Amino acid sequence: MKIHEYQAKQLLARYGVPVPRGNAAFKVDEAVAAGLSLGGFPVVVKAQIHAGGRGKGGGVKLAKNAEELKTLASQILGMQLVTHQTGPVGQKVQRLLIEQGMKIDREFYASILLDRAQSRDVFMVSTEGGMDIEEVAAKTPEKIVKVAIDPATGFQAHHGRRLAYALGLNGKAFKSATVCFEKLYKAYCAADCSLLEINPLILSGEEIIALDAKVTFDDNALDRHPDYAELRDLSEEDPAEIEASKSNLNFIKLDGNIGCMVNGAGLAMATMDIIKLHGGEPANFLDVGGGANAQTVSAAFKIILADQNVKAILINIFGGIVRCDRVAAGVIEAAKTEHVRVPVVVRLEGNNADVAAQMLRDSGLNLTVGGDLTDAAAKACAAVKGGK
Repeated sequence: MKIHEYQAKQLLARYGVPVPRGNAAFKVDEAVAAGLSLGGFPVVVKAQIHAGGRGKGGGVKLAKNAEELKTLASQILGMQLVTHQTGPVGQKVQRLLIEQGMKIDREFYASILLDRAQSRDVFMVSTEGGMDIEEVAAKTPEKIVKVAIDPATGFQAHHGRRLAYALGLNGKAFKSATVCFEKLYKAYCAADCSLLEINPLILSGEEIIALDAKVTFDDNALDRHPDYAELRDLSEEDPAEIEASKSNLNFIKLDGNIGCMVNGAGLAMATMDIIKLHGGEPANFLDVGGGANAQTVSAAFKIILADQNVKAILINIFGGIVRCDRVAAGVIEAAKTEHVRVPVVVRLEGNNADVAAQMLRDSGLNLTVGGDLTDAAAKACAAVKGGK
């Protein structure tokens, strides 16, 4: 779950991380009022969308007075902001962050995320603040310093010192950095984040300040934070993914034309791979979970068919937790209810797979039974080519 920059900074401030003063605004007059409330100019007008690269896309501007603030707020609010993370369509700006201008002496990068290979959180810093970290990693990886945090002992003073040394800090700035790093890690853990990124983290005088903030929460921990529900901005999410979450389906929209309905994340990945192997393009990742039934299958059909690019559907279910004949009954019922108009290839393997295959053949619907995954993928790809 992603949140906006201003929400991330409110979270960090609760844990004592230094952030600039600022206020969110949803209208131009609110933006002007927010700027005046900061007590002086210049102020920064920042577009709030769930994507990086906003400055390069024209979504971050400096206003030197109230009139300029009004003009910039009018230009940015409502614009279709295109960055390297939004794709060519961009994202409509529906809220702003009006923030005090800061004196910037140096810019750094800092982030915390889980390194699954080490089974530890990794704290990363770089002197190349303000740049895309992917570019830094590709061209000058030696400028990224990583410190792994042992979960048994947590963040220690020596971790903070090592990170501050890596940024070339000394004196009061060094102390400010070590304190800031400790508070960032505390916020990361307490808030159940899967990513906490500050780019740039700045040195202003002798103080380290989080000038930007990107926070992503771990979806698996949301039940521990019911208050996070009010932070969710549905306008920033894909409507199909929102609909899928209501039915407890794991769904990610892709650019292909073969809809996928699978139980199990690993099987879903393998299904998409084999579609590609046969020259097709998957239209989505969709995991219906272990208990596929008529309701979940119907919801999955509805979500897949909402994509006008879908020309065929491949259903790949392993009957372990649930019997294949029950899945087949659900597929038949859902196919009738949702009035499926595209070819559907079904591959069921496991408990009562033979019974299920015969049920599908006898249904009288446009359902093709795949012998195995390779056969099913080939048939789905052929159905798309035949429909062109």
